[in-house]
Amino acid sequence: MVAMAEEVKAWLSSFESALLQRDVEAATQLFLPDECFWRDLLSFTWNIYTAESQQEIRDMLRSTLIDSDHIHPPSSCRLQGEVEDLTHGLIQAFFTFETPIARGRGHLKLRDGKCWCLLTSMLELKGHKELAGPWRELGVVHGAFLGGGRRTWLDMRHDELSRLGCNPSTQPYCLVVGGGQAGIALGARLRRLRVPTIIIEKNKCPGDTWRNRYRSLCLHFPVWFDHFP
Repeated sequence: MVAMAEEVKAWLSSFESALLQRDVEAATQLFLPDECFWRDLLSFTWNIYTAESQQEIRDMLRSTLIDSDHIHPPSSCRLQGEVEDLTHGLIQAFFTFETPIARGRGHLKLRDGKCWCLLTSMLELKGHKELAGPWRELGVVHGAFLGGGRRTWLDMRHDELSRLGCNPSTQPYCLVVGGGQAGIALGARLRRLRVPTIIIEKNKCPGDTWRNRYRSLCLHFPVWFDHFP
């Protein structure tokens, strides 16, 4: 178990070093040459992207490490929990990492010191704490606690709309193009993180992309398979 943990730590150290030095070839050579995968959920590519070979990983790294000045590679990679010995000479482990603006969690599968499968997933934006536990929103606030200044949800919504994009302190930070099911879910997630957001939609109403195609709101696959928050 100790040897496997050291193997994972050595790989993570080499991976982090290659990314920080923006050495595309060194990072690519850490993956198996015959078959390898890297799935990134926002943390590195700012997209939901899967590279399925060394060449695709190389191309992705070139576009992010070399051609972009706005993307920062993961760093501070730390093994999390115990390393597990799988079949066919595979070992797997979870790890944590950071970027200048986010924190994330990863999953790694190694064979003979090379990566077969890598997942890097963003968990939170720095400065936008998750509203959970003691920070969770209270929900309905009854009039007895509001005194004479009681306001309805619609009053507060109109106030929000009057400030967003007009008040210097409430400028939108994100623009979501498309108010379909994914765009609305993303907007709701950003709202929970207190990130001012505007969603634009070409149809008459938000959600029409789904409404004009299906008679009901029902997914055709298990809930764990989609990326809805």
